[in-house]
Amino acid sequence: MRCADGRPGRRGPLRLLLLGPLLVLLLLGGTGSASAHAVLRDSDPGDGAVLKSAPQHLTLTFSESVALLDDSFRVLDPDGRRLRVGEPRNGPDGADTARVTLPAGLEQGTYTVAWRVVSADSHPVSGAFTFSVGKATVSTAAAALATGPTEDPVTKALHTIARYLAYLSVAVLIGTAAFVAVCRPPHVPLHEKLSRASWWALLAATLVLLVLRAPYETGEGPLGAFDADAAGRALTGRPGIVLLARLALVLAAGAYLLRMARRRRRYGWTGAALAAGLAATWAAGEHASAGLQVPVAMTSSALHLLATAVWLGGLAALLAALHQAALSAQAVRRFSRVAFASVTVLVVTGVYQSWRGLGGWDALADTTYGRLLAIKLMAVVVLLAAAAVSRRWTALQTTPAVAEPSGDRSEERAVRTKVAAAVGGPSGPPASTSVPASPPESPSPSDPPGPDPSAEGGPDPAHRRALRRSVLTEVAVGAAVLAVTTLLTSTLPGRAEAEAATAAPAVVGASVTDVPFDVGTPGGRGTAQITIDPARVGDNSIEAVVYGPDGGISSVPELRISFTHPGQDIGPLDAGLTDRGGYWGNSFLNLPVAGTWEMKVTVRTSDVDQITETRAVTIR
Repeated sequence: MRCADGRPGRRGPLRLLLLGPLLVLLLLGGTGSASAHAVLRDSDPGDGAVLKSAPQHLTLTFSESVALLDDSFRVLDPDGRRLRVGEPRNGPDGADTARVTLPAGLEQGTYTVAWRVVSADSHPVSGAFTFSVGKATVSTAAAALATGPTEDPVTKALHTIARYLAYLSVAVLIGTAAFVAVCRPPHVPLHEKLSRASWWALLAATLVLLVLRAPYETGEGPLGAFDADAAGRALTGRPGIVLLARLALVLAAGAYLLRMARRRRRYGWTGAALAAGLAATWAAGEHASAGLQVPVAMTSSALHLLATAVWLGGLAALLAALHQAALSAQAVRRFSRVAFASVTVLVVTGVYQSWRGLGGWDALADTTYGRLLAIKLMAVVVLLAAAAVSRRWTALQTTPAVAEPSGDRSEERAVRTKVAAAVGGPSGPPASTSVPASPPESPSPSDPPGPDPSAEGGPDPAHRRALRRSVLTEVAVGAAVLAVTTLLTSTLPGRAEAEAATAAPAVVGASVTDVPFDVGTPGGRGTAQITIDPARVGDNSIEAVVYGPDGGISSVPELRISFTHPGQDIGPLDAGLTDRGGYWGNSFLNLPVAGTWEMKVTVRTSDVDQITETRAVTIR
């Protein structure tokens, strides 16, 4: 666009300037921006509880509804043997609870419970805790199961790759179709190849996600997909049903694409409905389907994915048209308007989803989810830089020289030819604001034919190649943004992480302290290793093993340990250790308050040689 005085218009650069802060806001959202994974709010019995009598049930309460697995509960007795428990079911308080029946006649000691459920947003969550009957004992299973059942790394990696491929392929598929339908460019064979390749990639990714659904939920290896019972349960659950619906829509989209290609017809409302249906499967199968304001969140998530696809997939289609030099000025102007509208939708939905997932600005630095968003910000900055380069190359090849008022009419006509070939101005696209024009091979009846790029005044081929490279950079950065988005959708959101920090039980674990000593006589050096389990308020077990200078277990005549809490003026409390043949111990050490205690360790190596060392220990 040119001003009245003949100078190039400035509305295009102004739009690019305004786009910067909009894209910075965009980083706060993701294609599947999270609301919450399920967080364990409470357990009955509570973590670390010492009960007078054995409970009949175990009940867990979560922050949202959960689906149960056949192996949702693993209960180990004080000797580390697994107990036979009842079938996991939702508790009487609703779908956000899980309950299992315990066997009768539990003996005294500490029991370890490892649990694993599938949250409403389709992601499995797990954990572990302990409780004791009668008295607390040393739990050999607690440390091994402190984080609950582990996930198989191969299954997790394959599942993540398939999810990323699904995001990328659906963006290219929808974006290419939207570019062809709305911008109505001349026929570009590469567009058909892009559509076919992205459709096959989406089909393959969907099938892999279906196959891996069962082992992904149970945490097993990929061979777990051959477990008929687990596969049947996974495919009849809500995440499995969503994937089956996506598969049906992908097959329908394939038939539609084939029909349109054979009849050489442009995409219509049927294609738009299929695109909306595919976006809805992501909204129904990811974080938006659980947590706050589910209807609004699912709508926002679907619109966010569609806008991402129209913009980034449209850039891929634009790159294909640039590669074959088959793009009219009218087509680019239409893409300009569509791309700007897409960015507007991305900003609105992204800010909303960021608020829903983060919960506060502090989460940007204090949570994994927030740090991933920061990485996305850096990718957006690179995207803006690539967009600026694209605009520079576009300006070099599309801005004609200013014609003098007294110039020859033939020169004026040449300038007009260049202006007709130019693309950009006030409606330039957000990422690549203008591209060189080229002649349409089969123009629409409503579109005037574009100028011949080989004619005098056409775009410089060197500038066209530079523009292609800059747009390719934008597409590559967009693919990286989708990769970060894939990680975001499987990461505990900041809001949920903050809730988990306050609501989740304390971590299972014992306190282990090494106390070196040296009484100053030959052979009088060594280390006393003291273990306090579970290092919580109330009854604890304490064990002490003495190692000699050679690292082997050493026998000493006497070992005494006492505890003092200076802040509460409590102690010294004698640990009451007894020699148990190879180690010193006591199963009934009661520490009444939480905090930092001073532990004094006295080791006597002979009738006259002894030493006392002091260490600080934390009791939860």
